Amino acid sequence: MVDVSAKPATVREATAAGCVRMLPRVRRMLLDGALPKGDALATARIAGVLAAKRTAELIPLCHALPLTDVAVDFAPDGADGIVITATARTTWRTGVEMEALTAVSVAALTVYDMIKAVDRHPRIGDIRLTAKRGGRSGDWTERR
Repeated sequence: MVDVSAKPATVREATAAGCVRMLPRVRRMLLDGALPKGDALATARIAGVLAAKRTAELIPLCHALPLTDVAVDFAPDGADGIVITATARTTWRTGVEMEALTAVSVAALTVYDMIKAVDRHPRIGDIRLTAKRGGRSGDWTERR
């Protein structure tokens, strides 16, 4: 674990994104809240927030951070996808990139779990950091 005790506590924010691809008819069911398991997006949002809060338990050597906010959002992507975006915030001595990435990953796994009964081949992909703010290295935004 990296010693961050000498670093000042500053406001830090990170945003991550990822995508789940599925059959178009399943995506319609997902957006309409009509899946057999229920409202997958609400469930995935909660799962993502809870995962961000437990990142230090899941990823070795991550610091346990006092998160001040975690937001998980969803947007349609093409005819067969849903983009998941998570933003994590803290005022502390180290960044929140892993918390944002963990939130997206677990939200995507939750969507996968909730659609697998009606789509046998969903795909999770393109999970990445899209922006960060604060800290010694400053601000950064993905250039695609």
